[in-house]
Amino acid sequence: MNTTTSTHGTLTLSADDGVLFVKISAPPLNQLGPELVSDLVELIQTLDTGTPHKVVVFSSADPEFFISHVDLDKVTEYRQAAAALTGEASIALLFRRLSQTKAVTIAQIEGRVRGAGSEFVMSCDMRFAAKETAIFNQNEGGMGALPGGGAIQYLTSLMSRGRALEVLLAAEDHNADIAELYGWINRAIPQAEIADFVSKMAYRIARFPTHGLRQIKARVNHLTLRPTDNFREDSDAFSAGIKDPESQVVIKKAIAKGFGSSRAAELRLGEVLGED
Repeated sequence: MNTTTSTHGTLTLSADDGVLFVKISAPPLNQLGPELVSDLVELIQTLDTGTPHKVVVFSSADPEFFISHVDLDKVTEYRQAAAALTGEASIALLFRRLSQTKAVTIAQIEGRVRGAGSEFVMSCDMRFAAKETAIFNQNEGGMGALPGGGAIQYLTSLMSRGRALEVLLAAEDHNADIAELYGWINRAIPQAEIADFVSKMAYRIARFPTHGLRQIKARVNHLTLRPTDNFREDSDAFSAGIKDPESQVVIKKAIAKGFGSSRAAELRLGEVLGED
């Protein structure tokens, strides 16, 4: 192995033998804000070239949060950061572009993925989650908003209609076993084994001919990736939804309980959203 490592803002990159390992670090809660979005824009532009990385593995430097959710204090800023890639202020379109990159993308999920975190991992080609620590949630419904990062597009493709509605409307936390059962992820894997499993998978895929990998991914995207307009509509609906007076009441209550600021509250956000 001939590994090279570098840090680019919120992302630490380690490249080796056709595989790029990307570790996300956006303390204190790994929220999706303008800095992380800007770094993802730069990374996607690199992946679009198709070289030298054939496979990308995303993981988190925070054992409790992969990506917690968006930073509601910086919605305008992170949407503008996304526009540097997509030409439009929308993380839904940013995530859709991640799905279209030439590299094969794998999410190694340890800790919580809620809201945009869940949407980010669903935009990856494959998802593997640690049984003991991974938690999944689309929390937007609990705040009176439609998910704006593509959750409806991805979930309705991955799950049955009923399960997608359960996830979207109840805004509850789900463990890795349920996520696997529902089709949210490829597999739930014991914590002690996940890094080795994902690494071996990445290196195996990277050994195969590049043309075949790209052709297969492009064809699968053609058949399964929903039209751009669908993602654009959801992005606009989220922005409008969080400004609704009823939603604002719920959001302010959640913020008062520690949403977006308290690690203790964020660890049990699914419960917090269900409380009066």
